[in-house]
Amino acid sequence: MKNLKKVLWATALLGLVICAIIAYNIYQAVFLPNTAFQNKEAFVYINSDSSFEEVKTQLEPLLKDMGLFEAVAMRKGYASNIKGGKYVLKRGMNNNDIVNTLRSKNIPVRVSFNNQETLNALAGRISEQIEPDSLSLCKAFNDASFLSSNGFDADNKLGMYLPNTYEFFWNTTAEGFRDKMLKEYHKFWNDDRRDKAEQLGLEPAEIIALASIVQKETVKVDERPRVAGVYLNRIKRGMLLQADPTVIYAIKKETGNFDTIIKRVLYRDLEINSPYNTYKYAGIPPGPITMPDISSIKAVLNAEKHDYLYFVADVSNFGYHIFAKSLAQHNRNKVQYVRWLNQQQINR
Repeated sequence: MKNLKKVLWATALLGLVICAIIAYNIYQAVFLPNTAFQNKEAFVYINSDSSFEEVKTQLEPLLKDMGLFEAVAMRKGYASNIKGGKYVLKRGMNNNDIVNTLRSKNIPVRVSFNNQETLNALAGRISEQIEPDSLSLCKAFNDASFLSSNGFDADNKLGMYLPNTYEFFWNTTAEGFRDKMLKEYHKFWNDDRRDKAEQLGLEPAEIIALASIVQKETVKVDERPRVAGVYLNRIKRGMLLQADPTVIYAIKKETGNFDTIIKRVLYRDLEINSPYNTYKYAGIPPGPITMPDISSIKAVLNAEKHDYLYFVADVSNFGYHIFAKSLAQHNRNKVQYVRWLNQQQINR
C-alpha cells in the first residue's frame, strides 16, 4: 500500500511538472517578447495576396523565434486569414500581440501628389505610396465607363485629381483610390464654389482648366488672383488667352514627351494646330494642362478685379510679373524680358 501511494504521489508530481513545463512553453510562446529589432517600432507591409510563407519571410529579420510565432499564428487562425496592409510592430511585443496587430490593426498612410501633367505620371507617383502598381492605377483612371458616368472625358479627366495630402490604407485598391479622389472632388466643389463659378459663367471643369494655366504662369501664390484676373478679362472681351504654357503643353502632347523642358516659346510654336494652343483657338482649352493646386483654383474663383490684359516676367523680381492695361505698355515691358532671355542665351 505504501509503495502504491509513493507511485501515485510520484505520478501526480510528474504530472504537475509536465503541466508546469507545458504551461511555461505556452506562456513563452504567447506572452514573452519575441522581437529582434532595436528600434522602437518596425513597419511591415503585407500584400493583399500574400501567403503565410511570404509573411514569415518578411517577419524573419524582425523576430527572435519564428517557430513560436508560427505556432501562435496557427493557433489563432491567422495563418489562413492573411490581411494586406501596413502594420507597426513595437519593440518587446509578444507573439499574441504581434498576431493581433497583423489581424486587425492596419494603419493608414499619407499619400501626396503635386501638379502632374498626365494620369500616367500620377499613377507612377501613387504606386510609390500604396500597394497598387501603376498599370492597375492607369486602368482605373482611364476606365471609360467610370469617366462617362461621372461627367469626365479624355480631355478633362486630369482635373478630377486635386493635389494635396490624403489618408489611405496602404492596401487600398486602384479603384478605391480613384473613387475616393472623386469624393474629394465633389467635396471641394461645394455649393459656394459652384455659385462662384456660375457667376463667372464657367463650369467647374473650365475653372480647373483655367486654374492650370494660372498654375503654370506663376509660382507665387499671392500673384495668382491677379494673373487669373487677366485671363478672365480677356475672356470677357472675347480675346484669345495667348498663354505660353498652353503652347508648351500642346507640343508635349503632340510629341508624347512630357519630360521635355521648354523655357522659351518661339513664333513657329504658335502655329501648332492643337485645341490647347490658345494663340490659335479661342476660349479655355478642353482640359487642364496640369493638375492645379487648390490655391490656383481659388485664385480663379476669387480673381482680383482690375483692368490688366497683359503681363510679362519681371526680371528684376524673379517669380513675379509686370502687368499692363494696353498692348503698347505691354510691348515696352516685354523689351526687358526679351533682352534678358537673349543675354542668358535661352533659345528654347
